[in-house]
Amino acid sequence: MKFTLSWLTDHLETDATLDEIVEALTRIGLEVEGVENPAEKLTGFSIAKVLTAERHPQADKLQVLTVDTGTGEPPLQVVCGAPNARAGLVGVLGRPGARVPANGMELRVSAIRGVESNGMMCSSRELELGDEHDGIIELPADAPVGTAFADYASIDDPVIDIAVTPNRQDCMGVRGIARDLAAAGLGTLKPLAVPEVAGSFPCPVEIRIDDPEGCPAFFGRVIRGVRNGVSPGWMQRRLKAVGQRPISAIVDITNYVMLEHGRPSHAYDLAKLSGPIVARRAKDGETALALNGKEYTLTADMTVIADDSGVHDIAGIMGGEHSGVSDGTTDILLEIAYFTPERIAKTGQTLALTSDARQRFERGVDPAFLSDGVAILSRLILDICGGEASDLVQAGQPPLERKILRYDPALSAKLGGLDVPADEQRAILERLGFTVSGDFEVTVPTWRRDVDGPADLVEEVVRIAGIDNVPSTPLPRADGVAHPTATPEQLTERRVRRTAATRGLNEAVTWSFISDKEAAVLGGGAWALANPISEDMKVMRPSLLAGLLGAAQRNADRGAKSVRLFELGRRYLADAERPTVAFVLAGERTPRDWQGGKAQPFGAFDAKAEAAALLEAAGAPIDNLQVMGDASPTYHPGQSATLRLGPKTVLAEFGALHPATIKAFGLEGAVVAGEIFLDAIPARRGGSGRMRSAYTPPALQPVTRDFAFLVPEALAAGDLVRAVKGADKVLIANARLFDLFTGQGVPEGQKSLAIEVTLQPADKTLTEEDLGALSAKVVAAAAKLGAILRG
Repeated sequence: MKFTLSWLTDHLETDATLDEIVEALTRIGLEVEGVENPAEKLTGFSIAKVLTAERHPQADKLQVLTVDTGTGEPPLQVVCGAPNARAGLVGVLGRPGARVPANGMELRVSAIRGVESNGMMCSSRELELGDEHDGIIELPADAPVGTAFADYASIDDPVIDIAVTPNRQDCMGVRGIARDLAAAGLGTLKPLAVPEVAGSFPCPVEIRIDDPEGCPAFFGRVIRGVRNGVSPGWMQRRLKAVGQRPISAIVDITNYVMLEHGRPSHAYDLAKLSGPIVARRAKDGETALALNGKEYTLTADMTVIADDSGVHDIAGIMGGEHSGVSDGTTDILLEIAYFTPERIAKTGQTLALTSDARQRFERGVDPAFLSDGVAILSRLILDICGGEASDLVQAGQPPLERKILRYDPALSAKLGGLDVPADEQRAILERLGFTVSGDFEVTVPTWRRDVDGPADLVEEVVRIAGIDNVPSTPLPRADGVAHPTATPEQLTERRVRRTAATRGLNEAVTWSFISDKEAAVLGGGAWALANPISEDMKVMRPSLLAGLLGAAQRNADRGAKSVRLFELGRRYLADAERPTVAFVLAGERTPRDWQGGKAQPFGAFDAKAEAAALLEAAGAPIDNLQVMGDASPTYHPGQSATLRLGPKTVLAEFGALHPATIKAFGLEGAVVAGEIFLDAIPARRGGSGRMRSAYTPPALQPVTRDFAFLVPEALAAGDLVRAVKGADKVLIANARLFDLFTGQGVPEGQKSLAIEVTLQPADKTLTEEDLGALSAKVVAAAAKLGAILRG
């Protein structure tokens, strides 16, 4: 919401400076997003008079002007190409050193085709005052030469831009903002002068409501004999300052009142209407051509304004192109109505159509401001465009019932943390427009639809009294050492997050919503929003990989050669939401160098290593995990697997992604990934503690023995290692694979796996008999998997 300082002071009697007003706005909840003074852009531009205009000796389309700057100095020579430049013209001169607002160019003394030019005579477009650029600005002959143009044009008026939250519909107009500032002590709210405009003839148009649910009230009157020319300069300046393009006097007046009072309205060209004007439900499939030139297909749950010929207005959102006013309009029907906010919001969302009117109606305009709004609009139109007004037609009745709340002043300290005296609370509420009885029965004003209970009144009191005055109060603390507050699940997530970071992964935080297309690639989502803010954020993610792959793609597009990302979040499945850790490795595993030559990509075993490390950090029994196939279709079927506890409990899946998945997310090359399902990890027995006994070095040295087995080619090496390690759980401290061989000397369909077994004697040195017995146990355990000890 933008407004100018002078516009604000039309409603607020104040001596406060601009800085004080800006500070107060943010303090009371109307956050200031920016302040800009258009006059600052026009520093160095002043009114000047052209004394002579001679043809340029080197260019047919240029003229050499002598310009009186009004400073008493000798006239300046300026080269100009405008066709309307002539002796006697009064215009705007940019002196050397000034910057042209339209392009930021700094004016300098320079030679143009061999003739010195000391500045520039300016057009409206160059000063960002309009679109005209065919000639330079022409001012009245009596304009004071030498005066700063910003002062002459009354442009020295700061523009304040505030962010209005959805609950503050009353501040969608300048007067509502002035009311808040007056309540905050920055001045006095000026009385609103509502003119009396009596009709001089009966309204010739029947106004009717056939949809009271969507349009409870519809007021209107005809004004005939108007002249729809240009609006006054003061109105145009204010509209331009806040980003509104002046169109015509009548349209500008309706926009002006909307911005000043937060009350949208509409004017129809009476000659383009036929029959009664009716607020009704649209018919399924009915169309409306809006003022933006687009045609919209309507449904039966939308409210429209129509006549016998069809729809003219998508109620509360945008008028129709067929019945809008034009330069030739002489008779108008002025409409001001109250539309149900929920209906307007739903219609706008369905049609993907937004407007200034919709922003106000869907928040809820003041239902008591219909008659006053018509009177203010009518007087402005009569004064600016002439004509005569008909009697006012009032169809329906707006919802004027006012809420009455019982309020306890002690709630200010109890809920808001700020002890405000009861009399001061009463004064604050009354300055905001509330009516407060002696026993604190508070009647809510009609423009405060958001106030629904005592807590809302506390909010009003505290924000006006000053949230920055709420004292800092420490929370009560029990004596002694504080008890841990993190849950076992939070501690697990913390360990996993730190482990991922120490392994070189960068944490990402992505949206929990993804598109239908992305969800389909990952197997489809179980939950979709009926009314998403964007089609790209419609489905609750079934996997964290969607966001990570999107982030990897954006990083790759920006030149990242190696992407290592992880995220800890929730997957949303049909039965529940599941805590999950996911990671993505894309690009180069190692860069090219003089030792290795080409850069090396990530592989499936890199994904396995990350999955195992994160599972260990999460407390999973790593030594008992089995590597099994059947990862989801997201992964490459020949280069992926799952990590399980038994055949049914899947703790993680990992591997290279399927080429179709990589292509769907716009990536190239090999990409590996994995997901660890934290809720599938069994809880530790005997509580959640991770305390271990103190480490005691063994008294005897460990002994290593190597075993080489011929095994079926399909046997997973991890299964063999696990079997060997379990052959003697007392003596065998560790077992690891150190060689894999296929080829000459190994039968077809088999492979050779070499395992190093570490033995740790506890109380005596191992004898040859002990080692032989242990070797037999190892060979026997391996034989159960079909392994044969190589000779």
